[in-house]
Amino acid sequence: MNAVRELAAGESHRAWEAMRELRPHVGDAAQFAARIDDVQRPGGYRLLASFEGDAEQASAVAGFRVLETLFAGRMLYVDDLSTVPAARGRGHAGGLLAELDRLATELGCEWLQLDSGVQAERFTAHRLYMNHGMGIVSHHFGKRL
Repeated sequence: MNAVRELAAGESHRAWEAMRELRPHVGDAAQFAARIDDVQRPGGYRLLASFEGDAEQASAVAGFRVLETLFAGRMLYVDDLSTVPAARGRGHAGGLLAELDRLATELGCEWLQLDSGVQAERFTAHRLYMNHGMGIVSHHFGKRL
């Protein structure tokens, strides 16, 4: 049985192995934890993690925050959702999405939203999102500066 819980400040390093699968540029565990705790948490970023047994490192993680926008109102936005390869297909991401739904409702959000890359290697993730009841509701455009 997987255990899903929010990681508090000081526990961010427990999300590093799962997060580096999606964000390989995050540095080592200490650099990653410092960025989360010192830079992102003050802006409202939170980490949800799924663990197998008594593992120190999470098998999957979701980084999220609550946003208020004119186009969607109050939403829970998922910045990051990642699972270590060895734990894929074991229900971790689905468990995180279910808890994100619950949190979004508890926080008075009208939407749960995320962006996902369009590369072929993301198609399994897209299938997961659609099976969770999510749909493609917009195109996201960006320009690196």
